[in-house]
Amino acid sequence: MSENSPDLEDDTGTYESGLPGFLGTIDEVIAKTEAVMLAVGVILMAVNTCINVIARFVFGEGLFFSGEINRILIILITFAGIGYAARHGRHIRMSAVYDAIPPKGRKVLMIFIALFTSVVMFFLCYHSYGYVETLHSRGRILPALGFEIWWIYVWAPVGFAITGIQYFLTAIKNFTSKDVYLSTGVIDGYADSESEV
Repeated sequence: MSENSPDLEDDTGTYESGLPGFLGTIDEVIAKTEAVMLAVGVILMAVNTCINVIARFVFGEGLFFSGEINRILIILITFAGIGYAARHGRHIRMSAVYDAIPPKGRKVLMIFIALFTSVVMFFLCYHSYGYVETLHSRGRILPALGFEIWWIYVWAPVGFAITGIQYFLTAIKNFTSKDVYLSTGVIDGYADSESEV
């Protein structure tokens, strides 16, 4: 970095839960598991895609199972990623109205947003579980890999449930603390990252 650029805080280090005791320990274990799943998933997808491109170029034919592996990894990354983003307060926010409200109003609005989002995530969890049950009852299999297709969609209800729990815990954190929290470990605010052009 140049001398004129501001020091940006590194938020990619270890995650520390804002929850007390055993809940904090469980939250940290889930956070580490999600981080590993996301990192390994992205790396495997990149390696799989590169190997498939090389095989297609060198041998004139790609790997017959490459598309299915990438499909599995995309589903895994998507649904593990929503919980990860919620835990780190990284979901997209439409904050024009929110930023204009005084701090006490922000707290009330954040509690409402967190509870409403939690309910929506549990609603989606319920319906995605029904979808997985439907796939299971039909017995469809992946043509190249040969295992039942419902296994790859298990991550949808799991991801929605973890995200719903995370937002519910965020609402509780906002009820019990004086600051406004975007997640159990992230206080609301913006980093000053303006730099001279």
